[in-house]
Amino acid sequence: MLKGIDHRLNAEVLGALRAMGHGDVLILADTNFPSDSVARATVTGQLLRMDNLTAAEAAEAILSVLPLDTFVPDFAGRMEVVGAPSDVPPVQAEVQAAINAAEGADRPMISIERFAFYDMARKAYAVVQTGERRFYGCFMFRKGVIPPEA
Repeated sequence: MLKGIDHRLNAEVLGALRAMGHGDVLILADTNFPSDSVARATVTGQLLRMDNLTAAEAAEAILSVLPLDTFVPDFAGRMEVVGAPSDVPPVQAEVQAAINAAEGADRPMISIERFAFYDMARKAYAVVQTGERRFYGCFMFRKGVIPPEA
C-alpha cells in the first residue's frame, strides 16, 4: 500500500498511466470487449487488468491520478449504444459522474460509434479491462497535463 494512491490501482496500471504522455489515449473496457486482441495492437502491447471492479470504480481510481486533457472536446468518450447513439445507460452515467467528480465540473463525454471505438482502441496507449459485465461499459480517456506550481 502507498499513501495517497487508490488501493484499486495495481502496479501495471500505475506504470502505464505514469508512462503516458499528453494526448495519449487509455481505453477502459468491459468484460465483453475484445480486450486481449485489441491490446496487442496498442503501444504497451499487453492487456492491463482491473478485475472485480465496475467501470465506474475503475474510472474513479484511474481519474484519481490521471489528468484529463481539458484542451480538447474529446477528453473522454463512451461507446455508443448500437441503434440508439444518444442513449446513456446506467454504466455510462456512473462513469460520467466519476469524470464530473474528478474534474469538479460537468464535463460530458463524447459518444463514439462502436466500430470507430474499436479502431481508436487499437491505436491507444493501453487497454485496461475491468470486471464490468453490463453492456456498453467501454470508455476512452485522453491524458492531459499537470500545470506547474505557481
